[in-house]
Amino acid sequence: MKIALINENSQADKNAMIYEELQKAAQAAGHEVYNYGMFSSKDKRQLTYVQNGLLASILLTAKAADFVVTGCGTGEGAMLASNSFPNVLCGHVTNAQDAYLFGQINDGNAVSIPFAQNFGWGGELQLRYLFEKLFSESFGGGYPKERVEPEQRNKKILDKVKAVTYKPLLDILKEMDQDLLKSAIDDESFIKNFYPNCKDQEIAAYLKSL
Repeated sequence: MKIALINENSQADKNAMIYEELQKAAQAAGHEVYNYGMFSSKDKRQLTYVQNGLLASILLTAKAADFVVTGCGTGEGAMLASNSFPNVLCGHVTNAQDAYLFGQINDGNAVSIPFAQNFGWGGELQLRYLFEKLFSESFGGGYPKERVEPEQRNKKILDKVKAVTYKPLLDILKEMDQDLLKSAIDDESFIKNFYPNCKDQEIAAYLKSL
């Protein structure tokens, strides 16, 4: 599984720590991590949580990533923004229990984490345990296990509903504020990580045209 890490400007200085803990858990589970930044608060590209959601949708729709880890100060904004775009099912995850239950019950493809709220001494340990539990088992296994069939059935219903409640991403990209879009993708980390992994050439071509 290809996992993308996306940080917005208010928590960008924590990127290295988040990446380190994510990388440990992902590698132990046999996954790859791609760091899309931001890397520090001084970066030229200043992502907002809205752009985090936009990038999550681009990566997941174009199959450049299979899973996205993002967040903001509370995790709420990045979660709401992510779920505003097609092909993203993002959970608000605050601890290891949240992470495990979201993966097993909701079988989503993105998590939004609060990187400021209740994040103090031992914050890296909190992330470590969260990521370890998130990737400890294949998603969608159910919890408790005897609930797996109705939980999987509900997930399929949600997927079908989402398929008709969102416009195609390419249409959204063409109609949205082009400066907002360009400022989200105008970065070496995006170019290096996205285009070699992108499976949707129409989306790639449009982004390159900008």
